[in-house]
Amino acid sequence: MSIPNKFYVLEMANNHMGNVNHGIKIIKEFAKVTKKYPFNFGFKLQYRDLDTFIHKNLKNRDDIKYIKRFKETKLKENDLKKIISTIKKNKFVPVCTPFDEKSVDKIVKHNFEIIKIASCSFTDWPLIEKIASANKPVIASTAGATLEDIEKVVRFFKNRSKDFALMHCVAEYPTYDKNLNLNRLKYLINKFPNLQIGYSTHENPCDNTIVSLAIAMGANIFEKHVGLQTTKYKLNKYSASPKDVDRWLKAAKISYDRCGDGKKIFYKNSSEIKNLKSLKRGLFLTRSIKKGRSINNKNIYLAFPPQDNQITADKLSKYASFVAKKNILKDQPLLTSNCIIKNDRKVIENIVEKTKKILKKSNQFFRGRYDFEISHHYGLEKFYKYGVVMFTVLNREYCKKILIVFPGQKHPEQFHKVKEETFHVLYGNIQLKLNGVLKEYSAGSLITIKPETKHEFSSKHGSVIEEISTTGIKTDSFYTDKKIMRNLNRKTTVSYYWDN
Repeated sequence: MSIPNKFYVLEMANNHMGNVNHGIKIIKEFAKVTKKYPFNFGFKLQYRDLDTFIHKNLKNRDDIKYIKRFKETKLKENDLKKIISTIKKNKFVPVCTPFDEKSVDKIVKHNFEIIKIASCSFTDWPLIEKIASANKPVIASTAGATLEDIEKVVRFFKNRSKDFALMHCVAEYPTYDKNLNLNRLKYLINKFPNLQIGYSTHENPCDNTIVSLAIAMGANIFEKHVGLQTTKYKLNKYSASPKDVDRWLKAAKISYDRCGDGKKIFYKNSSEIKNLKSLKRGLFLTRSIKKGRSINNKNIYLAFPPQDNQITADKLSKYASFVAKKNILKDQPLLTSNCIIKNDRKVIENIVEKTKKILKKSNQFFRGRYDFEISHHYGLEKFYKYGVVMFTVLNREYCKKILIVFPGQKHPEQFHKVKEETFHVLYGNIQLKLNGVLKEYSAGSLITIKPETKHEFSSKHGSVIEEISTTGIKTDSFYTDKKIMRNLNRKTTVSYYWDN
């Protein structure tokens, strides 16, 4: 299996107190809580092979912290199997933390699905090597680890293509507010965007604000120590009761609702859209327009309030155009029922992307901001048949432009009264007609075009041309087809910042 999304791991650790029946009861009591929530849940044990884990000369030193605890809570093989069976029957993912190599073998033998690396073992390389050989997903806590340590461990597991996740953790039991260091959690999420990042919590079990903060930061896996208090067994200060976990998970669910779905950040909220539209300005006509006629920006004014189904100001841009579906009188609103909206933004963006690809293929490199001038002489819908993309590199007493001709594209015949220009073919081949004489030129060719010379050009497979000329004047282009001259909207300019 892989590490689940929204994965909440309840860690029993030694809170079963070495009593198998108490351990089973803990699992069942927490199962009553977790079934109410739409998350994935794991239950975690800890394995230590005490015969080898504790130094042979110190096994009877009950005055040393944890030795007495580990010995008193040791479970027999059959008891462990009963607990694991209960974990699975209650639909928890079985998770286990090994503290030595023999325990890794036991984890494999007992069919745990996920291995957890404790913070104290984060750089225990012999143990990590053994864990990596187990062919199971791995979650590792990072309490006390340096960034260098973390990067080494991440590389280790990535190089082995392991399903691997990191947990922010503070090894203080319980952890006080001033030491939670949640900014490290945020740092790990930003530093390792391709890893699942979680939070292993040791704060006061009554505090449910921390899980909300961690969810808001982007944590996706959570771990909490749990236990069950009885007349015989007490809970420690950092382990949560079923009621604590219920409140914790409730806070988590509320946090997910408040944060929203990270994959649908810009989802459509119908109530929000309705409220906003009621506050927008609507489009109205400055004069009457007949059916089938185009409506340009000069025929439109904006005013509040908008009517139902009225086109609003956000639809008005240099890429948008409108055509009347019926006769529309002056001062009437533009509605979705009385006009057609056309938006050429995607077409323009597609042209820009293809332009960039041709320039990259031709090994032409530029830096800085340039204005791509897209010429569509007979309309944008015919751009790939008639048109060209150009941008000005500099325009002084001398001028340099780059012209990009798409495969199968033709630039209609024109002439200049003032400008003299030289075409330097940088890439591909062009077919250039000068005063009716057609010739083909390949990359490296130089062709000078004097004022008053009629010229048109095309390319079968695409071309990039460097145009070097006298000062470029916007009003100095004259097309022999008067229809093009009457088309005042034959150019679209798009700014692009190049950094290659």
